Amino acid sequence: MKFKANYGINIFLILLLLVQSSKAQQPQPIINASLTGVVLDSLTKGPLGGVTVQLEGVTHKVKTDIEGRFEFITGQKLPVTLLVSFVGYASKKLVVDRSPIVISLSRKINDLEQVLVTSRRRTEKIQDIPIPVSLVKASTIEDMGAFNVSRIKEVVPTVQLYSSNARNTTLNIRGLGSTFGLTNDGIEPGVGFYLDGVYLARPAATALDFIDVEQIEVLRGPQGTLFGKNTTSGAFNITSRNPSFEQQASFELSYGNYGFIQAKASLTGPLLKDKLAARISFSGTQRDGLFYNVHSDRKINDLNNLGLRAQLLYTFSDNLKISLTADVTKQRPDGYGWPIAGIVKNQRSAYRQFETIIQDLGYTIPYQSAFERKVDLDTRSKADNELGGIALNADYKVGNATLTSTTAWRYWDWVPLNDRDYLGIPVYTISSGNSTHQQWSQEFRYSGQINDRLSGVVGVFGLWQDLKTDPVHTEEAGDALWRFQQSSPSATQWGPGLIHNVGIRTVYGIKSTSLAAFGQLDWAITDKLHLLPGVRYNYDRKKANYNRKKYIENDIAYTDQQYAAVNSIYSDQAFDIDADADNFSGQLSLQYRFTPNYNAYLTYSKSFKPIGINVGGLPVVEGRVATELAEVKPESVNHYEIGVKTSSTSNALLNITLFSTHISDFQTQVQTPDPGVNRGYLANAERVRVQGLEIDGSWKANNNLKLNGAFAYTDGKYISFTNAPVPLEEVGGAEAFKDISGGVLPGISKWSWTLGPEATLRGTLLSLQGNFFLGADAFYRSKFSSSPSPSQFLNIDAYTLVNGRVGFRAVNGLSFFVWSRNLTNKNYYEQLLAAPGNFGQYAGVVGEPRTYGITLRYNLK
Repeated sequence: MKFKANYGINIFLILLLLVQSSKAQQPQPIINASLTGVVLDSLTKGPLGGVTVQLEGVTHKVKTDIEGRFEFITGQKLPVTLLVSFVGYASKKLVVDRSPIVISLSRKINDLEQVLVTSRRRTEKIQDIPIPVSLVKASTIEDMGAFNVSRIKEVVPTVQLYSSNARNTTLNIRGLGSTFGLTNDGIEPGVGFYLDGVYLARPAATALDFIDVEQIEVLRGPQGTLFGKNTTSGAFNITSRNPSFEQQASFELSYGNYGFIQAKASLTGPLLKDKLAARISFSGTQRDGLFYNVHSDRKINDLNNLGLRAQLLYTFSDNLKISLTADVTKQRPDGYGWPIAGIVKNQRSAYRQFETIIQDLGYTIPYQSAFERKVDLDTRSKADNELGGIALNADYKVGNATLTSTTAWRYWDWVPLNDRDYLGIPVYTISSGNSTHQQWSQEFRYSGQINDRLSGVVGVFGLWQDLKTDPVHTEEAGDALWRFQQSSPSATQWGPGLIHNVGIRTVYGIKSTSLAAFGQLDWAITDKLHLLPGVRYNYDRKKANYNRKKYIENDIAYTDQQYAAVNSIYSDQAFDIDADADNFSGQLSLQYRFTPNYNAYLTYSKSFKPIGINVGGLPVVEGRVATELAEVKPESVNHYEIGVKTSSTSNALLNITLFSTHISDFQTQVQTPDPGVNRGYLANAERVRVQGLEIDGSWKANNNLKLNGAFAYTDGKYISFTNAPVPLEEVGGAEAFKDISGGVLPGISKWSWTLGPEATLRGTLLSLQGNFFLGADAFYRSKFSSSPSPSQFLNIDAYTLVNGRVGFRAVNGLSFFVWSRNLTNKNYYEQLLAAPGNFGQYAGVVGEPRTYGITLRYNLK
């Protein structure tokens, strides 16, 4: 069912009316005494509007008007104590014994904020911890128009995210984490994805719309001694806004080109005074399709998302807090499909070259370039994606530490339909991998200060997953495939009309168990020297059953030769696997704080990525199904890192990290000319190495200008991969496999950087006091390979993206701004995908064109 655009607007208006109604029902203060005054800027002596003035000891507070004036009507008698606060100014506490009064506020000293993170499962300053962490705050996410993780890669250059649809998503840090290309359900991600402490196991979670997010911490490098699920290359730690015991609301409405409309709303407040608080948040997003399907005469690759999140927070006491969270996101796009980006001449005979084949079939691609944003697909694309769950979290303070329990259940339903040949003729007519997934997780964690010299975190974790086809995966060949399979005119076993309704139906299930005990200590040997040992025990078990059956559903009377030919397209495959593995891993860090502003550390870590199961189809080697490839070995990771964090002045931060990661039995996904394996299959490369340099920093020139930037040099290559499938241009040669040792890893740009200046200027607009702002973000990445086996044709050229925004933030909570993404309308590819069978054509996942719009936001407190 298609969500209507005005649905989000109606929700927006209803929530607004509810807030106004609740405000009207608030009890009014006792009218007994009056206190008036004005608040001025201590330097300019000008009035300050929107300043919060509160009586100490009570919740009653007011805000100054545009002339800086305020008035209290209160039951207290003079003298009283006032708390005065305003963004960008030093807060003031003063005793007032007369009325009216004049209050002067001084602007804060020009310091950068000391950002707080929870990466080590306790609240700390980001510059104090010996972990390379990139932090993206809610204000950055909202102002850049980001509504899911795909936009974060443009502000954190060490993050790589590739997606041809929600399921087929690769999320990597430093080029490592997930297999590059189409997703295989039997593999575990190496980047942990956590939402409010709950691990989300499937890569489709990265397509979740951000709903009331407070901040995102991106931890680089293995983090298995801090988090429940093993993370061999890093973690996303996403924190949502908590329910508040003060009544608050926020509303946001955005309009843009391509029919973009987005509505967001959030309400929070107490249900029981000082005991029970709630928050409910909503997000709805729609956008017209960015591609035109010539075959069906309709636009595809649109957005049609709806998300809802509800939270309850119960405070039993100062020491015990319990929260209950439930969320659901539904995405119903009309898509996705991708255009042909290029054609490669391979080593098959001239008769089996792609251009000759389609010429014989009388077919012409109806566009010259993928950047015309046209496709020709004879199968309608579909990508219904639904995710949700419920989580119960309890925090109990025990002395200077906190005992935490996190219990969660989550589900994922995926209903796709794809045209995997990218053509308007029936080569592969159906590729539909319907899946359903459920997970249950439990984590107990104890973290905090043990004594004056020792702090840390210890925990146990369990994750149980059940993933299965829903009810079946279907792949089907079309009538035009005969010409792709025919090797010469004399091969008459192939011909028009011989391939019709020939395909496979696959049923499989994977039940996974992951158990772990982990811990990390921070021992302050001296005030400056810290030793941080960590250890982890991990146990993984996977039980899988795979059964694939070929079907021929037509009335054709085949000859024996014709039947053998048609029969060779797909093969029956079946296997059962019950595999497990356990291991000990850990890390050791040494940290030295030269001064409070200079912090250096060394880290060595050892980690493992769990075993994998091939459930995307196995290749046929010399007429035999290669069942030995059904199980994929665990990865073994050795990681070395040295870093320096500095705050050389009060208005500048600079961090530098050097790292080197070495992996044995690297899990990768490779392509094969076998027509029965149109998604590729999993394999182990013997040895891989990734190393690099990262620099990130912030600089605040004055109260009106701030600059954030990051730079990354990343060098990733196969040290040894002696039996990899040949690249696209070598298909059909004498050898089907190749030694690609020394070749580059896919998806890694050697150079990437991001730069984000923002200027603000205090002023007045339409009688509203606030700040004008002008911001921009530039993101660059150099060329990179888009093929697991390096190909000279499947490389993506370097590109630079520029985003911009300009607007006004009023002190009363109202803000509006105009934004644009890909401001220069750069044409670029995010990924190149070889078509099944490797006949020479490949498709391009085309980056979004220039988009622009306007956003209106109101925060009510």
